[in-house]
Amino acid sequence: MKKLATLLVLAGLGVVPAFAATSYHNVSLIDVGCSKKAAANPDAHTRSCAIMCSKSGYGILTSDNKFLKFDANGNQEVLKELKASKETDHLRVNVTGDVKGDTIQVSSVKLK
Repeated sequence: MKKLATLLVLAGLGVVPAFAATSYHNVSLIDVGCSKKAAANPDAHTRSCAIMCSKSGYGILTSDNKFLKFDANGNQEVLKELKASKETDHLRVNVTGDVKGDTIQVSSVKLK
């Protein structure tokens, strides 16, 4: 009960708790190496390219055209998803995590 009261007080003060995660749904997945050139048409970016460029890491292109890189855990998880997928292009994901600067610390990611 004390925790709930504390959270309510913090919320009233406009303080966001540390565990508040951000979710993105049906956003484009692009590897970091191709992020600039693929931003113009992310749906044309292929699965084979994303797997080939896996060492650069991955990220998402948000609806406001901001590119957020994944942390190491997110990179590992999405690479598993890509390898198991039959999609050839139009790579979309649902991802949840904490955004810090231009990086998202991924708590969950699922290729659509």
